[in-house]
Amino acid sequence: MRFRTKQKHMIDFLFPVALFFVFALSALTVILLATRIYQSTTENSSLNYTSRTSLSYISEKIHQQDVGGDVSLGTFDGCDALVLRQDKDNASYCTYIYSYQNELKEIFIKDGAKASASAGQTILKVQEFSVEQTKDGLFSFRCTDETGQTASSYVSVRSRKS
Repeated sequence: MRFRTKQKHMIDFLFPVALFFVFALSALTVILLATRIYQSTTENSSLNYTSRTSLSYISEKIHQQDVGGDVSLGTFDGCDALVLRQDKDNASYCTYIYSYQNELKEIFIKDGAKASASAGQTILKVQEFSVEQTKDGLFSFRCTDETGQTASSYVSVRSRKS
């Protein structure tokens, strides 16, 4: 009895190789698309970081200090500032949040003490920062970061000065 040997064709080799290349090309395409989407997401996230973070920070500071109506607008060393007053150990202290030389700054000093605007702690770098009181107890904030992205926010103070 004679055994038959199977005859090998060229297609037996080409089909698995072609299938492998189609799979490799598909995987590479998916990886490139995912990379582009990730890059776009991180760029948008970093663009929004500065302006939104500064407004969130200010909003949180106001809510922490919202006792007895001690939130107001004022000036500090010639800069428009948000003023947060508090009494501690029989003395009055102020936290000033202001923009100075393209930086959003904060300084905590005793009420009436002299200090320069450059002495404040830098919070974030900004192009522009503005604050205004639109109604009694309602503050409007607008911040433009270094890339030109602008964000705005309204914060309501619940306590009122008696």
